[in-house]
Amino acid sequence: MEPIKRLLLGIGLDNEDGHIRLTHGENFYIIGGSEETHEVMQEKFIRFSEKLKDKGKRLEQLRKEEFFELADECDMNVIVTDDVNWSDAEGRR
Repeated sequence: MEPIKRLLLGIGLDNEDGHIRLTHGENFYIIGGSEETHEVMQEKFIRFSEKLKDKGKRLEQLRKEEFFELADECDMNVIVTDDVNWSDAEGRR
């Protein structure tokens, strides 16, 4: 079975200064946004990554409920695509 890599993607749409902002971490990419929006997204994604690390799990190991719980704790707005397969999360160690 081919390993699955899941990532969080943050997209900021309120950029009016023409500056291109891109930040990435082990579990995420953040693209665009005003300076303020980009910083807020960075803080949320870093907090999510820290909580994930505290659980001793990778993103692709989270069950659906765990994912949404962590996202809620980090005040993240989440859209999940229909192609996410949560059924095999427990088996990924």
